[in-house]
Amino acid sequence: MRLEARLSELAGAPVELERPNDPEHGDYATNVAMQLAPVRKRSPRELGEELAAAALGLEEVERAEVAGPGFVNLWLAPSWFGEALAEMLEAGEAYGGGSAERPEKVQVEMVSANPTGPITVASARNGAIGDSVARLLHFAGHDVEREYYYNDSGAQMAKFRESVEAIRRGEEPPEDGYRGEYVAELAAEDGDPVPKMLERIESTLERFRIHFDSWALQSELQLRLPEYLPKLDTYEKDGAIWARSSAYGDEEDRVLIRSPEQGGTPTYRAADVVYLVDKLERGFNRAIYVLGADHHGTRNWYAAVARMLGYDPERVEVLLYQLVHLTRGGQQAKMSKRRGDVVFLEEFMDEVGVDAARWFLVNRGPDQTIDIDVDLAADRSEKNPVYYVQYAHARIAGIRRNAGDASTSSTPPPELAQEERDLIKRLADFPGIASEAAERRSPQAMPTYAIRVADEFHRFYHHHRVLESDEQAFRLGLVTATQAVIARALGLIGVDAPERM
Repeated sequence: MRLEARLSELAGAPVELERPNDPEHGDYATNVAMQLAPVRKRSPRELGEELAAAALGLEEVERAEVAGPGFVNLWLAPSWFGEALAEMLEAGEAYGGGSAERPEKVQVEMVSANPTGPITVASARNGAIGDSVARLLHFAGHDVEREYYYNDSGAQMAKFRESVEAIRRGEEPPEDGYRGEYVAELAAEDGDPVPKMLERIESTLERFRIHFDSWALQSELQLRLPEYLPKLDTYEKDGAIWARSSAYGDEEDRVLIRSPEQGGTPTYRAADVVYLVDKLERGFNRAIYVLGADHHGTRNWYAAVARMLGYDPERVEVLLYQLVHLTRGGQQAKMSKRRGDVVFLEEFMDEVGVDAARWFLVNRGPDQTIDIDVDLAADRSEKNPVYYVQYAHARIAGIRRNAGDASTSSTPPPELAQEERDLIKRLADFPGIASEAAERRSPQAMPTYAIRVADEFHRFYHHHRVLESDEQAFRLGLVTATQAVIARALGLIGVDAPERM
């Protein structure tokens, strides 16, 4: 925010503005005087008085007062609100974007579930987080690619193929094999079931609004292991080849090649080595992995591999997420018609819709286990937060349709109503929130922010008429900016912004 920058110059230190809970305490406040007092060996109240006096020299500030031990409360001039709104309207859909100081080429690898069955809701949380992070990074100005990495060989894939073949022969799948209606469907078709399962996975994820730029196969990457194995710090123990990863920041050493008694085959850790090098050598400045919390140890493993091979470990990021529980009436829900122990994403989307599925899978931080109330997610009323936000967008779209060719303006009236001030201030928060969400890889900030914008809009709409009012042009400009910000906030988490509901 430009005002923060100007106040920082006056204070000689970084100033962060906060919005007081009580509008009687101003539009914004800062505690910078209290932070500076010990350093400058002066009373915070005295420093606050100096900053308040200097702030009055800024055209954006109409009034400044010191409260309590040294808080500086600021009331902004109508011109600030007009300039802020003008900036939003001029930028349109680009408002809040392009925040990256040093744009990077980034790869986000997500979902990456083995193609042994349809995508589950648990894997869908991986995709919702990863795709939303990718959207945020792209909006910030980075060049982003999405990739799906899967194991098309190994024990689990063999069991999957054996299960399908057993059904084709009219037999029961192996005890540790795969069961369910989808296995029978695949068995009814000729040929290898894996490509067909992959097609279905891709189709499901496209419906979930995740489009992958590339797909990587573990079997192909493993072929390149002999090229990289000599470059690693390894040793032999119990007939197996180990990476000395604990010397490079990992929690323990890892087996790369199993002992002859265990087949002498590469482990998935070995494939990790080749895959990491493959990513970095493709020119990505940053490789982001989205993994379940059960892969906690992998975070240090990737960094250790990077160090071993001479790459900057800061180029590698691991985002971990917790489990998903679906509930109905407070009880755990099992919706699957095809397997009793899992819920497939397709069924979840059928029940609650794509928008609600995307929203509820990112509206909590990845470090939190989430309980999704299926009845609430499927509800088509303002009790459902995604519906509530979308309704605000649709209501504005209706106002603009009824306005026809009426002109809009960013010029504020001499006296702005409190609801107008609050709404513009909330919209002005968007660039900072979007930038921080991208930097922190925290897409959950978007649903929280979108609800607050919808709250401010509904308060404004309840108190003020837009069309056929004395301030029609200004208020049309205000709701136009609001509509654009809501649409962008929803779009950054893969949720649609409907024109009608």
